[in-house]
Parts: sequence; structure tokens; C-alpha cells
Amino acid sequence: MKSWLKWALAALVVVLLITSVWRALSQRKTQQETVATQAAQRTQTVVELGSADLVPVRLLELAQGLAISGAIKAVNSAVVKARVPGELQGLTVREGERVKAGQVIARIDAREYQSRVLQAQQLAAAAKAQIDIARRNFDNNRSLVEQGFISKTALDTSMASLAAAEATYQAAQASTEIAAKSIEDTVLRAPISGLVSQRLAQNGERIAVEARIVEIVDLDHLELEASLSAAESLDVRIGQSAVLQIEGAAKPVTAQVVRINPSAVAGSRAVLVYLAVDATPGLRQGLFAQGTLGTGHLQTLALPLSAVRTDKPQAYVQVVSNNKVSHQNVQLGARGEVNGQTMVAIKGLSEGATVIIGSIGTLREGSTVKIIQSGK
Repeated sequence: MKSWLKWALAALVVVLLITSVWRALSQRKTQQETVATQAAQRTQTVVELGSADLVPVRLLELAQGLAISGAIKAVNSAVVKARVPGELQGLTVREGERVKAGQVIARIDAREYQSRVLQAQQLAAAAKAQIDIARRNFDNNRSLVEQGFISKTALDTSMASLAAAEATYQAAQASTEIAAKSIEDTVLRAPISGLVSQRLAQNGERIAVEARIVEIVDLDHLELEASLSAAESLDVRIGQSAVLQIEGAAKPVTAQVVRINPSAVAGSRAVLVYLAVDATPGLRQGLFAQGTLGTGHLQTLALPLSAVRTDKPQAYVQVVSNNKVSHQNVQLGARGEVNGQTMVAIKGLSEGATVIIGSIGTLREGSTVKIIQSGK
């Protein structure tokens, strides 16, 4: 009885082991079949793309350029300064008012300078009287010398006195002219036509020589002073055009290179380039501008820069060929603008190759693509 029980228990254990092994093998096979099915389903997943999601590699003419920036400033500007000291009078112009070249904008109290002119005139008249006296003495002494009554030395002395009187008179005349010029300098006129940008003094102030009174700018002619590196400046030529975006302006403006500084800036070695900005209502001196200066054109195979992917060590693009996705490594070249879009020269692709645009996420290589035409 005990022996039979032992054999029954052993058989039961063997049956249970065999059943467990069989179940384990069945579950493993089921899991393998499930994984294989899922892999097959992933392989067979079809990605639907619209025609707008694809871009062809095309032979384009890229407009090449340099990034430039700087402040807009007036070509013609002037600061009216006092040329003589005195009390400022008659200054009525203020910021934003228009003035014309030659217009009187202020005066310096001229009473002191009028007195100086009168003084100089009186001194000149006195010097003129001394000339008359010296000439009469010289004429008398010359007659006496001819008659032998006095020596020639006395004649030489009277001649020297006459020359001194004439020199004194000439100096007095020059002083009169200087005093008259000072009266003219008391009238302050606008040297150019334009708008008053700063009023730097007030009526009644006692101002010194070279004191700044007002600043005038001519907004009819504006320019941009751009600083370029030595290497960049080699491609710049007179007459090249640029498109600028002015701060606060809704539309871009055009500019043209009119001058190139022949000397580099000490220290930075930068080269200054001056661009005449097209007259546009609302532009002001001091506004910041930035844009691109066109330096030439390059014909090459190109793609939108946004289509190039850089999440791998080497730049690549996602190419669609025979309705399959492949990742193609590319070499990037020069960049340029085409219809406002940044394009980049490309090597490693043939003309006409179809590339997925950058806004589409990364697709696995080998994925099947179905292209849906727009409107369907």
C-alpha cells in the first residue's frame, strides 16, 4: 500500500511538471507570435503626407549677403554755437520746428561790441590825424634838407615817424574791422535747413564762446553706418543694395552703399560702410536698423534650411523615394534668401529629390509614405 502510494505521488508530480513546462512553452510561443505581429504591423504602418509636406531639391540662384546693423543718422547735421560771449536773446525755436539755411534763430547782446566798434573808429581817426602831422613834418624837413638848413638825419627821423603813424593807422583800421566782425557774430543763423533736434540754451543766459545753442538735423538725407569685419568688407562694393528693418517700422526699407571708409578702425580692425537710406516718412535720426546687404548671387542645388535635420552627428534630410523614407547625409554650403525664405546650398542629393519639410517629425527609415494630394 505504501509503495503504491509513493508511485502514485511520483507520477502525479511528473504530470504536474510536464503540464507546467508545456504551459510555459505555450505562453512563450504566444508572446513571440505577438511581438512578431506587432513588429510586422509597425513595419507596415503607412505615414500619410500632403504635397505641402514635401519639397524638391532645386537648382536655385541664391542671393548672398552680409548681416548689417547700426543706428540711422542724418547725413547733414549742425550745431549752432556762440562765436562771441554775451547774453543770449531772441531764441524762439524749439525741438521739432523747421528752420531754413540762413534764418536768424537767436542773437547775442551787441551793445558791448557796438561800443568797441566806436572805440576802434575813434582810434583810427586819431591815427589818421597823426599821419597828417607826420607827413607835414616830413615835407618841411625835405625842403630844409634841399636848402641845406638841416642834416639828412633829421629827414630820416621824420620819414620814420611818418611810417610809424601810417602803421598805427592801419592797425587801428584792422581793429575796427575786427570789432565790426564781432557785431556780425552776435547774430546766430541756421547753417543748414532742417529740424531742431535739441535746444541747449535759454534766453537771458550768459554764454561763453563755443557754447552750444541748438542742434539741427536734415531728415531728407539719412544713412546707416555699418561696421563690418575685414573679411566681410572685401565683398562690399559701391552701389550694392540692402534691405533694412527699422525699429518701429511696419515695412522694410531699402538702402544703397554710397561710401566705404578707406581705413580700418584702430583696435577692432573693423571697416565702416555707409548706406544711403531711401527717404521714408516717419524715419528719425538714432533709430536702430538691421538687415542684409546683398553681395552677390550663387547658382546651386538648394533646400529650405528648415528641412535640414541636425539631431545626428552629421546633418541629414529625410528623403522619400519609392514611397519609402530614408535618411540621407548632406553637406551644407552657402545660405541665401529666395522669396523671403532662407535657403541653403546642399551636396549629397540629386536635383529633383523629394525631401520632407522640417515641421514633420523624425520618421523611421523604411517607413512607408502615402502622399495625399491637396484638396483630396
